[in-house]
Formats: sequence, structure tokens, C-alpha cells
Amino acid sequence: MSTKRPASTVRWLSPDEERAWRAFLRVMVTVQTGTARDLAAIGLSESDYEVLSTLSERPGHTSTLGEQADKMGWSRSRLSRHATRMEARGLLRRTPDPTDGRGCFLVLTAQGLDVLDNAAPAHVESVRRHFVDRLAPEDLVAIEQIARRLEEPQAGDDRPPERPPSA
Repeated sequence: MSTKRPASTVRWLSPDEERAWRAFLRVMVTVQTGTARDLAAIGLSESDYEVLSTLSERPGHTSTLGEQADKMGWSRSRLSRHATRMEARGLLRRTPDPTDGRGCFLVLTAQGLDVLDNAAPAHVESVRRHFVDRLAPEDLVAIEQIARRLEEPQAGDDRPPERPPSA
């Protein structure tokens, strides 16, 4: 069964909307490529940095695997595989979650905190170079407003895509 919607029901993008969409994608790729390259130069991936930095902000430098996966927008299995690699490098450790027999806590190690402390200045400089310093203060305000708007739930977000009736 096809999941394609009939072309007559598609709200195609206007030329202005298409340009805005493509510009947004270019911005995301440009900034992300620059900051990822800078993190790689100090031996971390963007994902490593995100895990380390978010764990450092948590009480006890600890989070459940599920909470961390939700925060990063990842599946639990993807984060679990990544955490295994980080654990092998001594950046975090896992401990059982006593309230969930299948779950675990991710705990930032002292080595992980040291790596983060050493990486943070370079990462902040990278974010400034590839993003903040290239924009005017009012641009930053506008981006923040746009982000809030896009984070708001939309009607129908919890429903699967509509399927056309079968023929």
C-alpha cells in the first residue's frame, strides 16, 4: 500500500518558503560542520560532547539512559551503543537503575569531567566563531523566538501520517 498523498492535497512550498527552508538547512549544516570539525580536533564527537555536558549539569552527574536518550532525541538503543564506546574510553560508567530492572544510570566519571573541562573552552570558542559572533544581538533573539515556536507541539504531532484510502 502506498503512503503517498495525492499531489492535489499537497501544500507545495512557495518560492519564498523554499528559499527559507533551504537557507535554514544550509545554516544547520554550516554551523554543525564547523563545530563538529573543531570538536574532532580535540578528540570528541558532537555526541560525546552532548552526553558529557548534559551529564555534568545533572545532580550527581547522573541521568537515566532513557532521560538522556529523550534529551538528545535518540533511541535508547542508539544511546546505549554510544555509551558503551564512551564507557570503554573511561568517560562514563553505567550503574543499574533499582527502579527499572532493564534500565541503567549513566554516570559521568572524573575522567569524563576532566575531558569536558578541557574541551569546553574550545567548544565555546567554536560556537562563537561559527555562530554567535557572526550574528547581531537581534538575530540571536529572533533565532530564540523561532526555536520556541518550533518546539511547541502541533495538532496531530502524536498521530501517524495519514494514509490514503486503499483502492
